[in-house]
Amino acid sequence: MKQPLAVFALFTLLSGCESKPSEPVPVPRSEPAPAKRAQFGDAIKPGETAALGQLLSGPAEFSGKSVIVEGAVRQACTRRGCWMELAQSLDKSLPGCRVTFKDYGFFVPTDSAGKKARVQGQVQVKTVEASSVQHMEEEGAHFASKNPDGSANEVRIVATGVELSS
Repeated sequence: MKQPLAVFALFTLLSGCESKPSEPVPVPRSEPAPAKRAQFGDAIKPGETAALGQLLSGPAEFSGKSVIVEGAVRQACTRRGCWMELAQSLDKSLPGCRVTFKDYGFFVPTDSAGKKARVQGQVQVKTVEASSVQHMEEEGAHFASKNPDGSANEVRIVATGVELSS
């Protein structure tokens, strides 16, 4: 009875010694995950691009034109996502522009602040009425300078499409 067990043990030992070493398993390289992009409104189509800093320093040159700009979302409406503020960085001391959405046909997530944005839309230079300034400030907006009557002059882009990425 002990002999079959000894044979089995010897066979197991010998067959294990004769087996080929296993092939090394390749380890996948850890590469950064691509930034996730979310599209709101229409897809951005090829068109005139403008540096945000150039647009903000000379808005009259772009007024009425459709452009594509990129920047950081410094603020966004915290109630519905019906506007966002685009700037070269999150620093509130630098100029920025308000982005609204054509015909209120779409909004962006209320937690969009801090994301990167690519925006296509028409540039407008507007005077915002005092009541609208107050309303937007209650939602987190920042106006660099206000007029004595509470209104404010601002550069605005009425967007047809927005891409957000982290």
